[in-house]
Amino acid sequence: MNIRYIIFIAGLFVFASASAQKEERDYIRKGNRLFNDSVFVDAEINYRKALEINPNSSVSMYNLGNTLSQQQKFEEAMEQYVATAKIEKDKDKLAHIYHNMGVIFQAGKDYAKAIEAYKMSLRNNPKDDETRYNLALAQKLLKDQEQNQDQNQDQNQDQNQQEQQQDQNQDQQNENDKKDEKQQQPPQQQQNENEMSKENAEQLLNSVMQDEKDTQDKVQKQQQAVQGGRLEKDW
Repeated sequence: MNIRYIIFIAGLFVFASASAQKEERDYIRKGNRLFNDSVFVDAEINYRKALEINPNSSVSMYNLGNTLSQQQKFEEAMEQYVATAKIEKDKDKLAHIYHNMGVIFQAGKDYAKAIEAYKMSLRNNPKDDETRYNLALAQKLLKDQEQNQDQNQDQNQDQNQQEQQQDQNQDQQNENDKKDEKQQQPPQQQQNENEMSKENAEQLLNSVMQDEKDTQDKVQKQQQAVQGGRLEKDW
């Protein structure tokens, strides 16, 4: 009785496992059809359902990564490729995984990482000409990128030097302008410029005193003339 029970339980387990595997394959097939029809959102849903049944399915991971990449969800796609590479043993499949990783890195202009991914792909499949071409292209793009960075750095240094020289020239010009302005100003007038000198003051005083003496003499003569009965016409 116990032996029959154990066999029955084992049979149920095998049946459930086979049923789960069939369900997983059905989701993968449906996802593949949707992917080929460019219905990437629905394809993603089916690949995720397959992974719910079998979280270690490298096929579902890889296909999900491709679907996410087509939707430009590159970070999520890269996570799926990395996870797949950790468990996949087949060299051809590994070559595909690293090739796709290189494409994503190259699209993001991270050419150094793209080069490493393409090299990993070629290690697993040295006969892949497409990967070899992508590797050569990434190497050229990296070289151009580094040259442009060096050129931009040199240009920035030259521009900074020019700006510093311009600032120095402007400071010197401002200093020269201040000197010219100071030189063009009229000299400060002396306090006694419009004042009467001491000698002139004495001469003016003597002249006033003489005029006053002459005036007094005239008055005295006129008084004498009046008193003597003779009046002279004054000019």
